Amino acid sequence: MSVISISSASTSNRHPIFTNNASSSSPSSSLKLRTSFLALPLKSHRNNNLRFQFPRPRTTRRPNDGLSVCMSMEAGIGVMATKLGMMSFFEPDGKVVPVTVVGFKEGNIVTQIKTEATDGYSAVQVGYRRVRDRKLTKPEMGHLQKAGAIPMRHLQEFRLESIDGFEPNQRLVFNELFKEGDLVDVSGTTIGKGFQGGIKRHNFKRGPMTHGSKSHRALGSIGAGTTPGRVYKGKKMPGRMGGTKRKIRKLKIVKIDDDLNVVMIKGAVPGKPGNLLRIAPAKIVGKNIPKN
Repeated sequence: MSVISISSASTSNRHPIFTNNASSSSPSSSLKLRTSFLALPLKSHRNNNLRFQFPRPRTTRRPNDGLSVCMSMEAGIGVMATKLGMMSFFEPDGKVVPVTVVGFKEGNIVTQIKTEATDGYSAVQVGYRRVRDRKLTKPEMGHLQKAGAIPMRHLQEFRLESIDGFEPNQRLVFNELFKEGDLVDVSGTTIGKGFQGGIKRHNFKRGPMTHGSKSHRALGSIGAGTTPGRVYKGKKMPGRMGGTKRKIRKLKIVKIDDDLNVVMIKGAVPGKPGNLLRIAPAKIVGKNIPKN
């Protein structure tokens, strides 16, 4: 709590937040301003006295204030997979469909069941991609051995409304959870492109290339004048491009090949070949996700 002392000669005792300090040793009684936030001194135009502008205090939300916390529920259990690449798929009527080929390595095994009583929410933890024992730490190995599962590199959770029918060390098979024609949500990490300019990152237009122009691919003015005297947050400027988590929603499963253990999904998915993907049933409000 900050305390700011102000001389009584320059400030009147009109405002209720100014209180007299009777215990002050100064001959003139001083006034103390007690605030829980910073007061900004500004000069008045009418006289040389100081006036104070108080910013609006920020409200802090505490976990025990009765506020409901909404968690993202999945429409159903999903699996993890590996992106293999893209190709053209010919449907029986001759139509060409661009598809992403997704393969599966060893894994997709239930490693933990989380319940409301033990963890505060219902979820199923799934492991994917087998690795050597020395690639994991002892706590990670102990966690997997508790479920009786093999050493796996990736662990992800799927929060569900009901966890009935799942048990530790249960193997999840893709063709038992999905079928051709289903819609899925695919999550992954996009390709990192490093530091890029505004033209490539935000599709800006370049300047003239001739007639003495010296501004070809430069960003130009960013609009910071006397007012507001700063650059707004979220301004589209050069910076790091890609390398972020993205989800592509409502992609159609075109083909499930059990012999090759691959799945063909219509359209593009995040990342480059070899990237880890998270495939879950598509959320459709009113069908598999409640409207509330």
